[in-house]
Amino acid sequence: MSREAHVRFCERPRVRLPRATHRVIALEKDTDAQRVMAVLPKRFGRYGLLLHPEKTRMVPFRRPRAAITGRGRGTFDLLGFTHYWGRSRQGYWVVKRKTAASRLRRALLAIGLWCRKNRHIPLSEQQKGLNLKLRGHYGYYGITGNFRALAQLIEGTRRHWQRWLNRRSQRAHMPWERFQELLKRYPLAKPRVVHSVYRRAANP
Repeated sequence: MSREAHVRFCERPRVRLPRATHRVIALEKDTDAQRVMAVLPKRFGRYGLLLHPEKTRMVPFRRPRAAITGRGRGTFDLLGFTHYWGRSRQGYWVVKRKTAASRLRRALLAIGLWCRKNRHIPLSEQQKGLNLKLRGHYGYYGITGNFRALAQLIEGTRRHWQRWLNRRSQRAHMPWERFQELLKRYPLAKPRVVHSVYRRAANP
């Protein structure tokens, strides 16, 4: 099975979705959602397919009213992202995505363990290894609206790196001020949005 997955939110009838392993079906009425949930297993069964019981569920995810200034009712996690309601640049309610908290914690934990294990190798190799991890993370999570989570990742990476460089030996010290100078020589890959909805809209 392919590791790639496509997620599309449809707010209009007669919109064709691409082939996908994961799908999100957005319905306006609760009664419609209940009918779809009742029919889906039967439809899949016709083709010898099964719905995963732990990964198929109904989630209340209503667009907020105009008078509400906070987020919409409900959030849900899918494919490593937390989906929630937020305001667009024009002030409209739109579905936004950010790195799920559990995935961000897991990424930082993995980076911390890597820094601990590799703290004695040359700094240039450490820089290369960390940048490979960061760019790989940006390649998946670098989407429009998720820059804050990307910034949290690189800030956590800096602190893990400084912490374990400071523990290379009893005589080696890497205070934060010295570490800042080291970053000028061995910079880490800056966060960047790889998948921009604005670039996509400009180049359909």
